[in-house]
Amino acid sequence: MSRSVLRTALVASSIAVALVLAGCASGSGDSPSASSDDAGWVTPGKITIATGEPAYYPWVIDDKPEGGEGFEAAVAYAVADQLGFAKDDVVWVRTTFDEAIAPGPKDFDFNLQQFSITDERKQSVDFSSPYYETTQVVVTTGSSPAADATSIADLKDLLIGAQTGTTSFTAIEDSIKPTQGAQAFNSNDDAKLALENGQIDALVVDLPTAFYIAGAELTDGKLVGQLPNPAGTTGDQLGLVLAKGSPLTAKVTAAVDALRDDGTLDELATTWLGGDDTAPLLK
Repeated sequence: MSRSVLRTALVASSIAVALVLAGCASGSGDSPSASSDDAGWVTPGKITIATGEPAYYPWVIDDKPEGGEGFEAAVAYAVADQLGFAKDDVVWVRTTFDEAIAPGPKDFDFNLQQFSITDERKQSVDFSSPYYETTQVVVTTGSSPAADATSIADLKDLLIGAQTGTTSFTAIEDSIKPTQGAQAFNSNDDAKLALENGQIDALVVDLPTAFYIAGAELTDGKLVGQLPNPAGTTGDQLGLVLAKGSPLTAKVTAAVDALRDDGTLDELATTWLGGDDTAPLLK
C-alpha cells in the first residue's frame, strides 16, 4: 500500500472513530439525569417541593399548596419560577416537621413549613437564605388567667404550651422560663385544643399563625404579646430546607435572594400575612 493510500485510510479511520465517540457522547447527554441543568433534582425536569401534612392557614390556604394561595405556597411557586420551572413542573409531597429536618436523604428538592434557621438544625440539613422573619407570640382566650398578663413575669406561674421541637417551644423555655416548664404538644392543633379545654393557660406560635388562631379558631381568642428576641439576635428567620450538602442549596438561595431584592417576598408577606403592630412586646 502506498503512503498516500495509507494516509487516506488512517484519516478516514480517525474520522469514523470520532463520529462514533461523538454519537456516544450525544446519547449520554440526551439523558435528563446526565444534564448539568438537571443535576441534583429529585426528578429531572421537575421541582419537588414539600410542606406539612396538614399545611395551615395563612401559610397554605385550605391545605392545598398546589393552588399557590397562602404565603408559603406563593413563595414556593415564586422560587420555582425564579429557577426556571413552570407551575405545571412543580410536584408537591408531604412530610412531618421532624422528618424534614432529620439527617439523611430527602424525597424533595426543598421543604417549607416555617422552619427557623438554627445552628443545631444546620448539623443535619441545609437552609436557603431566609424568606421571612417573624417573632413568637403568646396566645390565649379571654377566660384564661393569661388574658390579663402584661409582662413575662405575669406568665411564669402559668401553664404555657407549644409544639415540641419548634422555636416556639424553645422561646417558652428561654424567654418565659415557666415554673412548671414548657408544655409539649405534637402539633399546634393539639396545643390549641388543650387551651380550649383549660389544660394550659396559653400557647406560643409564630406571629402570622397567632393572628389566625386568635381570630379564626379560638372563641374569644387574644394575643397576649410578642416575646422578645434574645439579646443580639433578630427574630426567627425562616428558610427553605434542603438535604445536607445538596448541590441545589446555592441555586435555591440565589433564587430566594433575588425575590427579596426585587420586593417579591415583601409583597407576598403583605398579601398573605398582614402587619405585626397588633401584638405588644412583652418585657
